[in-house]
Amino acid sequence: MELKEFLDYMNSGKTVIAGSDVHKCMSSLAQEALRLTAELNNEYHTPDEVRAIFEKIIGKPVDDTFSLFPPFYTDCGKNLTVGKNVFFNSGCRFQDQGGITVGDGTLVGHNVVLASLNHELDPSCRHNLCPSPIKIGRNVWIGSNSTILPGVTIGDGAVVAAGAVVTKDVPENAVVGGVPAKVIKNIEP
Repeated sequence: MELKEFLDYMNSGKTVIAGSDVHKCMSSLAQEALRLTAELNNEYHTPDEVRAIFEKIIGKPVDDTFSLFPPFYTDCGKNLTVGKNVFFNSGCRFQDQGGITVGDGTLVGHNVVLASLNHELDPSCRHNLCPSPIKIGRNVWIGSNSTILPGVTIGDGAVVAAGAVVTKDVPENAVVGGVPAKVIKNIEP
């Protein structure tokens, strides 16, 4: 299966049946991501070298203003899109098979998890996967140790407090926190 066909399938939101060609492609892409993240994470690289390896991981160019402090982990990489002036702090884990888009000016704290896949609840189908995209707007700040779950959209200017588990969409200029995350206050721009 070619990458474009795989991404089209994943972005359609259709269930990935365990053992299917899509699932096998996902496993192959995971091996490539493991190899590339090991290259990124296991020795010092200059910021330009980090960007070059990251571009290999996601399979497309990133702006010169993108910055990342390793380690960084993903089990795919190819369904991740990153804007300008974006910063990922160390220890982030992105499961992007279902699609992750990060808008311009976004800051992502230490150890943030972005998970765009779920398993089916029915135990007899538990190995099947359900992709759902995560969309992060512009100038968002995601605090350390937060988790963003599949299908969540975070509006422009929002803040996710450290340790939050975001299960629902976050409005623009809102501050959310807690487990599950709830709106704490709104930011007056």
